Amino acid sequence: MKFVSSKKYPPELRERAVRMVAEVRDQHESEWAAIGAVADLLGVGTAETVRKWVRQDQVDAGARPGTSRRS
Repeated sequence: MKFVSSKKYPPELRERAVRMVAEVRDQHESEWAAIGAVADLLGVGTAETVRKWVRQDQVDAGARPGTSRRS
């Protein structure tokens, strides 16, 4: 069974989380540790949610292959 969360996070929180991960990355031993710390600080349900936001931002910026949300 696949769990689908109905919790919606505002775009401002997503953008802040992505910025924070970039800012604190060098203070942690891995990107995953930084993502987890940011998720905890901002009260996001799981670190995986923040990881997805970071990856999508990388795609949107052209730093990672994938489908961009930007037009």
